[in-house]
Amino acid sequence: MDKKFHGLNRRTFLQGAGIALSLPWFETFAAKTNISAPKRFLSVYHPDGVGLPLKTDPAWEDWSWFPQGGEKDFRLSKVLDVLEPLRQDITIYSGLSHPAARNVHGHSNADQYLTGAPVGGFGPYKNSISVDQVYANFIGEQTRHSSLVLSTNGGTGAPRGSHTQSYNQQGRAIPAMNKPKQIFDSLFITQGKEARDKLARSKSSLDYLIASTKSMEKKLSKHDRQTLDQYLDAVRDTEVKLLKAQKWIDKPMPKVDGSHLNLDIDPVKGPRLYLQTMYELMYLAFLNDSTRVITYQMGRENGEGPHDLLAQAVGFKNAHSLTHDVKKPGGWKNLGLYNRFQQEEFGRFVQKLKDTPEVNGEGNMLDNTLAMHGSASSSFHLSRNYPIISAGGAKLGFKNGRYLKFGKGNEDNQAGAGQTSDAAFKSEVSVEEEPLAHLFVTVLQKLGVPTDEFAGYKGALSRV
Repeated sequence: MDKKFHGLNRRTFLQGAGIALSLPWFETFAAKTNISAPKRFLSVYHPDGVGLPLKTDPAWEDWSWFPQGGEKDFRLSKVLDVLEPLRQDITIYSGLSHPAARNVHGHSNADQYLTGAPVGGFGPYKNSISVDQVYANFIGEQTRHSSLVLSTNGGTGAPRGSHTQSYNQQGRAIPAMNKPKQIFDSLFITQGKEARDKLARSKSSLDYLIASTKSMEKKLSKHDRQTLDQYLDAVRDTEVKLLKAQKWIDKPMPKVDGSHLNLDIDPVKGPRLYLQTMYELMYLAFLNDSTRVITYQMGRENGEGPHDLLAQAVGFKNAHSLTHDVKKPGGWKNLGLYNRFQQEEFGRFVQKLKDTPEVNGEGNMLDNTLAMHGSASSSFHLSRNYPIISAGGAKLGFKNGRYLKFGKGNEDNQAGAGQTSDAAFKSEVSVEEEPLAHLFVTVLQKLGVPTDEFAGYKGALSRV
């Protein structure tokens, strides 16, 4: 048996992990390696915020998103009680937000959630790198895919109407994939002569494009040269991806049994199954070490789209209207039920990571994964006091089983609570909140990135 495993590296093993986890040699192999488990990061974004009724409202006790109580003796309302079995594996945060977004309407703030950039609610638009891409740039060469960028709507959307949470070094939106089959194929199928030929054609076209644009540069005006420079930045991103694809093209793809997945599912055919399938694909991507960085935008802010149909999983026509209908009888409960559904599926994913032994035999996958679930709005499109949950990361140094409150003047999360109109986003910021960037510094440091700054803010977040 020793000879059988001599010389096998971690990636060789993981190529069969999707069908081999139940085989007895899994534990034998893990016991005979000295490898370190990979450090993984996931961010899931949900639009439209959460329910925050006033304490005087009968709905407050059951349907207010934030817990009640102290750091360790907190009580989860009916919105979050689906996470009770994972209580010791999660941390809930309040009092965090991006200062540059606090007076931006919630319809326009998703672009800033992972970047903290001062893109504003209108006018000229310039974003910056998202925290996931900082880590992807640091760790991405070790996996076939530097990161996996997903959303329910797909693509990039538009400025201040993003369909993606990920932004590159130049602040450009990275297109998100939203079709399960497309995601599965890119992770586990695309290889061989056809893929190699396609890659060669792409490289030839790119070389021709670069040569052509350089020849016209001297003929352009100053403004057009700036436009061309921005365009060439995007071209260079493509070039980097092609070079990486060449490096991996002949390496065996991970072998995964996807027969249990309905890869043709979409939010119209089955909203709950669609969300579960997306989480399953994220799980498989981590399991086989295809990537260590994933973002998933459950829906975009402001407007209809495929994401709006996810609310049908719990019996409602669409998601966005639930925030506007809190003024109606039973409105807080209805929004709470949808928020509960979001956490139920997140919790299912987290539990699956916890139930999967790490390949080196030390702990489980959740121990080495920080999974975040949050929104850039709290009550009724108010870009303050972001509702954020993190799970896992015990071996990265995160201490869970806590409800951490930051800032001053909003200990009961009543600032902005009870809102039934959009007017609140214009109100004066009357409480103190900590910059979310400090949490992102903490996250990057615990993932091993040598940095003390993110989005212009220095220092980690205390107590995390």
